Amino acid sequence: MLNKKGQIYCATIARVPPKVRKWIREWAETLVVAVGLALLIRSFLVQPFKIPSGSMHPTLKIGDRLIVNKLRYGGRVPLTEYRLPGFGKPERGDIIVFDYPVDPSRDFIKRLIAFGGETVRIKDGHIYVNDRQLDEPRIAGQHYFNMGSLSDEKKSVTVPEGQVYVLGDNSASSADSRYWGFVPEKNIIGRAEWIYWPPGRISQLK
Repeated sequence: MLNKKGQIYCATIARVPPKVRKWIREWAETLVVAVGLALLIRSFLVQPFKIPSGSMHPTLKIGDRLIVNKLRYGGRVPLTEYRLPGFGKPERGDIIVFDYPVDPSRDFIKRLIAFGGETVRIKDGHIYVNDRQLDEPRIAGQHYFNMGSLSDEKKSVTVPEGQVYVLGDNSASSADSRYWGFVPEKNIIGRAEWIYWPPGRISQLK
C-alpha cells in the first residue's frame, strides 16, 4: 500500500501532460547520445590540451590551447593497454602528448627525438642520434643544453626498446628525458596538430 508521500508523487507524475513527458524523454535521450559521442571523440579521436609552461617555447606559449590527434597513432581503449590501429606511427620531430612516466596522472608535451635501440648525445648544442648529427629542421633549429644525468656530452645514452627520448624546444627550461628518463611508447596519447586558441595563434604545428 502506498504511503501518502508516494501517493502525492504518483499523482504529480500522472498530472504531467504527455507532450511534456515526451519532450523530457527526447531531451534526455539527446543528452545521453551527446555525452556518449563526446566521450568517444575524446577517447579515440581528438583531445584539447592547454600549455601550462614555457618548456616548448617558442613553438608553444603558455596558455596556448591545442588539438591533440589521437587517431593518428591509434586511440587507447580506456582502462586497458590496448590501442586501436592508427593511420601513422610516431616520427622523429613530432610534438607528442603523453602520460608523464613519473606520475601518469599528468600529461606532458615534448618533441620526440629518438626511438628504442638508438643512441642519443647532446654536444655543442646539437643532437646526435647513432653518432650522426640530426638535420631534421624541426630539431636542428633549436639549441640544446647538456643538463641532467642523461645528456652527458662525453657519452651517448641508449634508448631502451619500446621507449622514446623526448626534449622540450626551450632546452634551458625544460624538464624532459635528460632529467627523468624515457617515455614508454604505450604512454603516448597523440600528436599535437593545431593551436586553436588564442585566435592570433591559430596555426598548424610542425
